[in-house]
Amino acid sequence: MTKRKLSPEEAALWEQVAARTERLHPERKSQAETPKPKPKPQKPPHVHRPEIEPFDVGQHARRGPAPHDLKKPVGDRLANAGLSMDRKAFTRMRRGKLVPEGRIDLHGMTLERAHPALTRFILRAQADGKRLVLVITGKGKTSREDHGPIPRPRGVLKHQVPDWLSRPPLAQAVLQVAEAHISHGGTGAYYVYLRRKR
Repeated sequence: MTKRKLSPEEAALWEQVAARTERLHPERKSQAETPKPKPKPQKPPHVHRPEIEPFDVGQHARRGPAPHDLKKPVGDRLANAGLSMDRKAFTRMRRGKLVPEGRIDLHGMTLERAHPALTRFILRAQADGKRLVLVITGKGKTSREDHGPIPRPRGVLKHQVPDWLSRPPLAQAVLQVAEAHISHGGTGAYYVYLRRKR
């Protein structure tokens, strides 16, 4: 509970009452002072504030849904992955000078069919002693728009195949993955350079 301040009339009345009373213990000094009225608050000096231009909430917000770009493009990720094979052979491979010894076309397959087919192909190629094979994924369809909460990149196989090649059981067989030269399918295919069978 907050303490109420006395008005000037109440303070004058208190002075009269206090003057007519005798102290209970006159040897003690008075600890309580006469209550004083609360001073009137003074108005703060007027501060000139600059005028604020009218605005609407969100007027500078970006219109429309933001594009879904959770990962860098596959080509950039593969180019920045580091070199695991001979640089000279890698340069020749990227320029389309090395001829693939085998190829698999996953274009048009579902993920459920493509994954086991790719696994069989890569492991069989390594067992046969092949070093460079071509995996064709296609570039993906562009007709369908994606406005859902979960982004679906164009060309599901194109995005999924490098991930499959970097995980067991294929990771132990694959030395390097790179996008194919235009003469071998360009961005719709991958060169897969295999390790030697031990």
